[in-house]
Amino acid sequence: MLFFSYFKDLVGREVTVELKNDLAIRGTLHSVDQYLNIKLENTRVVDQEKYPHLLSVRNCFIRGSVVRYVQLPPEGVDIELLHDATRREARDG
Repeated sequence: MLFFSYFKDLVGREVTVELKNDLAIRGTLHSVDQYLNIKLENTRVVDQEKYPHLLSVRNCFIRGSVVRYVQLPPEGVDIELLHDATRREARDG
């Protein structure tokens, strides 16, 4: 639940989601659920030459199980908040 709570705070910010098949999609985080399924709006493919067939896709739903990484904007990372949440999770869990 740690990451779910963190990602909910990032709704409305731009993120890059890298999938397990090496496709990277950048867009505005619209929603995330407890399974870390992600809905992006205003999407664009990072490597447009490799994936030209995805140029027209503007909104997408990404199943949490296919996500490799989520790159966050530097201003969206609150290190102290993450440290505190991690300590609480380790203590309680």
